[in-house]
Amino acid sequence: MPLPAKRSPASSSRAGLKVLVTGICGFAGAAIVRSLLGHRQGIRIAGLDNLSRRGSETNIEPLQQLGCEIHIGDVRDRRLLESLPPADWIIDCAANPSVLAGVDGSSSRDLVDQNLYGTVNLLELCKTWKAGFTLLSTSRVYSIPALASLPIQETGERFALPPEAKGPGWSHRGITEEFSTTPPVSLYGSTKLCSEWLALEYGDAFGFPVWINRCGVLAGAGQFGKADQGIFSYWIHSWAAKRPLKYIGFGGSGLQVRDCLHPRDIAPLLLLQIDSPTEGRPRIVNLAGGLENSMSLRELSAWCASALGPAAAFNDPAKISTARSGRPFDIPWAVLDSSLAASTWDWRPATPLAEILAEIRLHAEQNPAWLDLVAA
Repeated sequence: MPLPAKRSPASSSRAGLKVLVTGICGFAGAAIVRSLLGHRQGIRIAGLDNLSRRGSETNIEPLQQLGCEIHIGDVRDRRLLESLPPADWIIDCAANPSVLAGVDGSSSRDLVDQNLYGTVNLLELCKTWKAGFTLLSTSRVYSIPALASLPIQETGERFALPPEAKGPGWSHRGITEEFSTTPPVSLYGSTKLCSEWLALEYGDAFGFPVWINRCGVLAGAGQFGKADQGIFSYWIHSWAAKRPLKYIGFGGSGLQVRDCLHPRDIAPLLLLQIDSPTEGRPRIVNLAGGLENSMSLRELSAWCASALGPAAAFNDPAKISTARSGRPFDIPWAVLDSSLAASTWDWRPATPLAEILAEIRLHAEQNPAWLDLVAA
């Protein structure tokens, strides 16, 4: 029996495109929406957010002023979802994004309900509305043991892979979509990986287009930074506010490396995906800052010292490096290779690392109480 034909999204490329964005008041959701509106006239955006993340309420009024229709509610609420006006496309930015979720004292069941079953509820909407679906996934779907086994070397102020080294799904430039996703990947990563598979299955079974974008660390002004998520924002805000900081794990060296991407850079690709048929294109791609937009915690500290002044007394190098015990799911090096997105869509990050850091610094200086606002 042939699969149902996928609905062509070509008509959605014209003015009047209706998009539902879940997690619209979060940092990533709000930044993506602002960028979508800037890249296409006539697009109509409705959003859903449960405001569970402190600080997200500050995005409600600015988004409404841009013409967005904001619904306060949860992706787990099927009755609420079924009452929403139909859209042409759903962009799913709603998730508990903490890699420690479910093992840090929070409920593991709630994590699965929100990140996995919430996605299922949205896929059911796509089936009913005959809408397309985009999932913002994560680099955390990649295998932690496989990442930890990479031939990482200490080079100056950071960990790095030798330029000549490469293996299945990786090179010194980063992790590709072919890298292992064998568990453990964290409970958070597992919920996103399961959501990816279900999204693809729903799309094939019920004939609607599905795109999955695995994002590296997102960063920019207005992020609700915490030590286990939003590390660039958290570090800069904490440094500016003279709050305690510490390197955790890996000998207290601060050499662990992440790349970062501004979420507004994702929006042009989302529109390309909405306008394009899925046939002949990879439906899972990495979107990240890559090696050029990567930095170790030690390098970030040096940047903070240069941009914001000396560290607080209790953050001197002798003390900042004393926390040697690790946390669950910590990895020394995580840089994504977005070459597939570049070759498929001609997509590359548009905002350089220096600009992202400067943007966060300005926000920290203008909002000195930001960490109090967004703290759990």
